[in-house]
Amino acid sequence: MRRYELMLLLRPDLEDDKLQSAVEKVTRAIVNDGGSLSKVSPWGKRRLAYEISHFREASYFLIHFDIEPAAVREIERGMLLSEEILRHLVTVIEDRPTTPEDEAMAAVPPPDDAPDADTDTHEVESDDALDALPEDDEDDVEPAAEAAGA
Repeated sequence: MRRYELMLLLRPDLEDDKLQSAVEKVTRAIVNDGGSLSKVSPWGKRRLAYEISHFREASYFLIHFDIEPAAVREIERGMLLSEEILRHLVTVIEDRPTTPEDEAMAAVPPPDDAPDADTDTHEVESDDALDALPEDDEDDVEPAAEAAGA
């Protein structure tokens, strides 16, 4: 099972009971597909950055849940068919270190023999690579003083 976050944007003209039934329909689909809900947070009505289906605002809901990755596609398909949902976004929540030992391992610096990003480590394998570079023709290059007209 993986942990997911779902952001729902629902039509702003829905009454509270229809709004709750639309959210319940999505949460029921998650539970019916073998998932478990962690948190359902209503964010209220907010102004959209751009117009979606002739609406300038939407009712936002944030849902955290755990489910098998194969079931996410079926849940998204159901949300696409719903007329109440303007947009949705499902993202995977990355696991973070939970114990002090995990945090200490994540903070360990790389070994000394690892190459630094600041140093230039490009090496030329042979002189043939240098021979392939074009040479500067000094006759074609004008000094800066001559180009300025001095």
